Amino acid sequence: MRKLFYALLVLAAIAMVACTSEAKPGSTSFPENADADAQTSYAFGVALGYSLQETKLQFSYNELMRGISDVLEGNETEITQEEAYQVIQTAVEAEMAKVGEASAAAEAEYLAENGKRAGVVTTASGLQYEVISEGTGPKPAVSDLVKIHYEGTLPNGTVFDSSIERGEPVVFPLDQVIEGFSEGVQLMTVGSKYRLYMPSTLAYGPEGAGGDIGPNQTLIFEVELISIESAAVSE
Repeated sequence: MRKLFYALLVLAAIAMVACTSEAKPGSTSFPENADADAQTSYAFGVALGYSLQETKLQFSYNELMRGISDVLEGNETEITQEEAYQVIQTAVEAEMAKVGEASAAAEAEYLAENGKRAGVVTTASGLQYEVISEGTGPKPAVSDLVKIHYEGTLPNGTVFDSSIERGEPVVFPLDQVIEGFSEGVQLMTVGSKYRLYMPSTLAYGPEGAGGDIGPNQTLIFEVELISIESAAVSE
């Protein structure tokens, strides 16, 4: 379930404005003689607009402005502030459910077709992988620290994370990453390069991870296992 912060849209707008506090005075594109109150009002509108855009909902601008006007002008509102939050949360959750259903259907279709390709192996968990190149070293265990290079993309080609772009491999314990990544790397020998296709059930599920990774999103990782550093110490 999405956090109630989605319901607190006005607070989110204020936070967005606060995040720009390091900007230099006078660095905006407003005309030099623009009214200060007008600038502030427009800035809040832009910030609020971005927050509303995140919800993926459709809005009646007349009703949106009527609600804002009633509060700012001290008029009696049709619903309380708490009721407003509840309505917003219900609407956002319903929209996320719709997006999740569509994503789940698209994921099922994608993985079914991908699994038919020559060279793609599907494990019992649903993880799919193909060998790009095979190494000759040992395979890591779930308790091991491994050094890898990787690039994570969506099926549409969007890159959401890449140690390759950063120019530096990463070291981490295999028992502290998403299930699909841990399973996939354990299939590899040191020196190997695999491409892993992770169903959302082995990644971030119906919640997604924000940004590019939405609900029920398949993830694709191209992984090179450079070395096994040491056995991870469990607390």
